[in-house]
Amino acid sequence: MSELAALEDPKARAVNEKHGDDHGVNLGKLRAIAKRLKTQQELSRQFWATGDTAARLLAILICRPKAFERDELDGMLCEARTPKVHDWLVNYVVKKNPHCEELRVAWFADPDPVVASAGWALTTERVAKKPEGLDLPGLLDIIEAEMSDAPARLQWAMNHCLAQIGIEHAEFRTRAIDIGERLEVLMDYPTPPNCTSPFAPIWITEMVRRQQLR
Repeated sequence: MSELAALEDPKARAVNEKHGDDHGVNLGKLRAIAKRLKTQQELSRQFWATGDTAARLLAILICRPKAFERDELDGMLCEARTPKVHDWLVNYVVKKNPHCEELRVAWFADPDPVVASAGWALTTERVAKKPEGLDLPGLLDIIEAEMSDAPARLQWAMNHCLAQIGIEHAEFRTRAIDIGERLEVLMDYPTPPNCTSPFAPIWITEMVRRQQLR
């Protein structure tokens, strides 16, 4: 913890706080510590218990994803309120855990929009890699009805799912683009040069174009 505190950089904190993250540790330096520590599940739990954002990110990097029980991950997600911790927990831990599908279903229907966004993120992963059994028209129905008024983090996750359906499933592409055009979610999102806009119609069209060039 002292080593993490010594890495605190006011400039890094200022940048991170713009994205809702309350830490000032350079992530490259954090990964270097994790590489040195290697996998240590019990130490990971101790870091998580501190409640410190940088320590929780380190905890995620040194944990053993398959070692967590379902209820433990459920509790951790409810505690993960900063975007980076939330994102890393879902992508680096939950996706590799045997309880992933069970948690996806539970979180997808959770009334807390931050928890629900994790359910949508896991659903988007299935849309891309294992769509069998998913009700894709039903997902589009929910997105069409709820995405415009959803809180920011949930809206972003739903928009990603919308784009992924359009990219991966040609039979639903026209509808996905139409929903994006009508709802106009993230249409004016500032996008750096040479980056693809998160506005679903642009995102879908560009990714399909790239696939066709392969």
